[in-house]
Amino acid sequence: MNERVCVIVSGAAGFLGINLVKELLENGYEVFAQVRPFSAHNKRLEDIESENLHIFPLEMNEFSRLPEEISERFPEIFDEDIRFKAFFHLMWGGERNDFEKQKINIEETLTAINICKELQVDRFIATGSQAEYGYFYKIQKEDCMPRPENAYGSCKTSAMYLSRELARQYGIEWIWTRIFSLIGSFEPDGRMFPMLIDNLLSGKEINLSSGKQMWNYLDAKDAARALRLLCEKGKDGEIYNVAGNVSMPLMNYVKMAEIYISQKNGKKGRINFGDDANPFVNLVPDISKLVNDTGFEQEVSFEESIENHLKFRD
Repeated sequence: MNERVCVIVSGAAGFLGINLVKELLENGYEVFAQVRPFSAHNKRLEDIESENLHIFPLEMNEFSRLPEEISERFPEIFDEDIRFKAFFHLMWGGERNDFEKQKINIEETLTAINICKELQVDRFIATGSQAEYGYFYKIQKEDCMPRPENAYGSCKTSAMYLSRELARQYGIEWIWTRIFSLIGSFEPDGRMFPMLIDNLLSGKEINLSSGKQMWNYLDAKDAARALRLLCEKGKDGEIYNVAGNVSMPLMNYVKMAEIYISQKNGKKGRINFGDDANPFVNLVPDISKLVNDTGFEQEVSFEESIENHLKFRD
């Protein structure tokens, strides 16, 4: 009998989650996906036709029941021909400065480590954030001391330190990722580029900051591939930036989107660049560790990301 290589993904119906589930399924993994009950986003997973995808609707306060739910549906789960290679922990909730809700995420991250212990998962991989670095570094490298400026970044940082220690005590391999700005298919409304694209297509006037801050975008498909590669090749105990290989002024990205939309659709809104953003945040991540350890290469161009979003939007 061939070994079933299983993975768990929490927050599986989210923007990065759905891209990760697709990437894992395409590469032969059996995926156990935790989602929030009754979320409209769950249809993204329900539309996937695969015998290797298993969906578990559980709220954050029910998260600890996941091993019980899995064992009830799959009583053979501890057979010698089945193993959980990794737990990808993407679930996170709450507004950025809602301290009470942000603190809950720390507990749920530790719950995920306990689930790894119960299900004998080899490796824990969590999605942290560039917000852990704060506003101060000209180049963000993994060995920079975290200097978060809001509850979100602070709780991500706390979850990083605590989960690393608990995983060490249990003998579970641990990897933390810091995700930078993602774009592409399934990107939610209200974010920078969905808003920009919608307004450009509608011919509306758009008021932005100066756009002089350095920025970095990566398609969510590429980010999902980076996470899979870290599952397979990443080093235990390490932190990895997950981002694109080029940073440029945000204004450049905006103008590229404007030109692309105009060429494809013949519609064009008016973009006004104003004062510098406050705070003035530069995103210039160093991804050399990710590249050196996994061989990761960015494959999806910025224009392809816009096209992916347009297809998803339609």
